Amino acid sequence: MKFWKKILIGSATLVTVTLLAACSSKSTSSTSTDAKKVSGSVKLWVDTTQVPYYKKIVANFNKKYPDVKVKVTQSPNGSANAKTDVGKDPAKAADVFEVPNDQLGSMAEAGYINPLSPDATKAVKNNNVAVASEGVTWKGKMFAYPFAEQAQTIYYNKSKLTADDVKTWDGLTAKGVLATDFTNAYNFYPVFLSAGTQLYGKTGETVKGTDINSAKGEQAMAWFAQQKSNKGVMQTSNALNQLKSGKAAAILDGPWNSANIKKILGKNFAVAPYPTIKLDGKDVQMQAFLGIATFAVNSHASGSNQKAAATLASFITNKESQLIVYDHSGQIPVDKTAQKSSKVASDPVAGAVMTMAKTGNSTLMPKMPQMATFWNDAAPLINGAYTGSIPASQYSTKLDTFVKNISKAN
Repeated sequence: MKFWKKILIGSATLVTVTLLAACSSKSTSSTSTDAKKVSGSVKLWVDTTQVPYYKKIVANFNKKYPDVKVKVTQSPNGSANAKTDVGKDPAKAADVFEVPNDQLGSMAEAGYINPLSPDATKAVKNNNVAVASEGVTWKGKMFAYPFAEQAQTIYYNKSKLTADDVKTWDGLTAKGVLATDFTNAYNFYPVFLSAGTQLYGKTGETVKGTDINSAKGEQAMAWFAQQKSNKGVMQTSNALNQLKSGKAAAILDGPWNSANIKKILGKNFAVAPYPTIKLDGKDVQMQAFLGIATFAVNSHASGSNQKAAATLASFITNKESQLIVYDHSGQIPVDKTAQKSSKVASDPVAGAVMTMAKTGNSTLMPKMPQMATFWNDAAPLINGAYTGSIPASQYSTKLDTFVKNISKAN
């Protein structure tokens, strides 16, 4: 599912509300809950295409917790807009909802979600890979239950490109055409990270920790500009169509589209981690953003339903549920044992994503409230360098303005 790509389709808006102090005093319940003591009525929001298989997961949940009534329905505007949808009226929003991890900081600050209980925190940390726990942690506390990791990889036609070709950007684009979109900051902002800059500091939680207004940031801008004349790079808003038509031999995409790409390429389907790129004359790893798909519990759920909601959130993100989601959507589990299962371990898409999830290959999506401004401002910055509308003489000024805009305290 295109959590972070969807965010870029429209502008992200931070919705703030004034909350009663009592709302933030509610807490989620333990994961080690006696089924006989759990009851209530819970509404669950998921993306439209996920409704059928989450109904199956909820059916499994009800076998263990028969006294909890669960209504599975589609998110009003998709999980990518969870912050906005919940913020419209938290009291009427779903009790449990799907949300990308980069929205957790702003939702926690607004009081829409509460920290997990000590037992739930321990379970998440013990059962899932470390980066998943880090992805749901804000200011030292966990605020959601992780269930999948998402990082883009290279999908390519192996009748036109070899595994060696796609190890470097220069090799890939010399042998074939890569279709991509420079108006999508999710695709290309990580080039700044490859250059050695930081986004909101080392932890991703320092409001004034972005340093792309530097020589390293200008190197990334220069790389974007170089791609305009690269005959092996095609700018397009629909890379899948270019791959399908045969005009492109490779694209950058995520596990959410792997099933479609397999249908397009058939026996010529291949996938690989991102290549190296050349910055300032040196070969460096091209990074991607690493996102964690999560479920959070609405702090405004009625007191009697808080326990049921937390129990549901824990269940639909357990190992078995993560594997059901993987079977139906190709989303890569974050549960440690699920990742080691034979079907996940033998899946080349999962392997490429898990490789990209390693330190140095990707950077975890920050959870700062300022991310709404980041998405709005990053795309024109990158595309401006690519198209040439931002010439090299303006790089320093534009980067200064960008950093200033995304570093304002909310």
